Amino acid sequence: MKKILILLALVVLSGVKLSAQEGLQVNEEAPLFVAHDQKGALVDLAMELKNNKVVLVFYRGQWCPFCNRHMSALQDSLQMINEKGAKVIAITPEKSEEIGKTVEKSNANFSIVHDENHQIMDAYKVTFTMSKSKHLAYKAYGIDINEANGNNDRALPVPATYIISKDGKIATRHFDKDYKNRMTVKEILEAL
Repeated sequence: MKKILILLALVVLSGVKLSAQEGLQVNEEAPLFVAHDQKGALVDLAMELKNNKVVLVFYRGQWCPFCNRHMSALQDSLQMINEKGAKVIAITPEKSEEIGKTVEKSNANFSIVHDENHQIMDAYKVTFTMSKSKHLAYKAYGIDINEANGNNDRALPVPATYIISKDGKIATRHFDKDYKNRMTVKEILEAL
């Protein structure tokens, strides 16, 4: 029975296309935000943009292997990104204790912000609501999105990446509703 549930969950998790907003476009103003990261440090996008470009990455959670690989790749190349005059900030709907698991899995040392009530996700137009049936399938696999995020609305981000220039405009974006497709470090470095 357990194998059947796992197989069902894997089928559901792998073959799903998501409906979501379309994300912000290149040359749009990046919505400003102020929040605390996993270390308790204040992350003020306006202040960051005074000194750096920002690579803003939205990720679903520590339970997502694609997210963990992407976060690890960013960490592995963090020095090269910083040398291009940019700072990485990751945004997740997950609560602090779940962010700690992401850090353990990826060794991420850049700022990771808990987006309480998905206000930042909404501002960047990356929020989607997981269907009830998909949510039940995830729960059968041991992943409770609402518990991890501390809410009851099944909200997740499209794992988008925005490169924001010092003038506060979106210079480059990667927005793909297929959660397996991420902006590569090579693409980020080329865009910077």
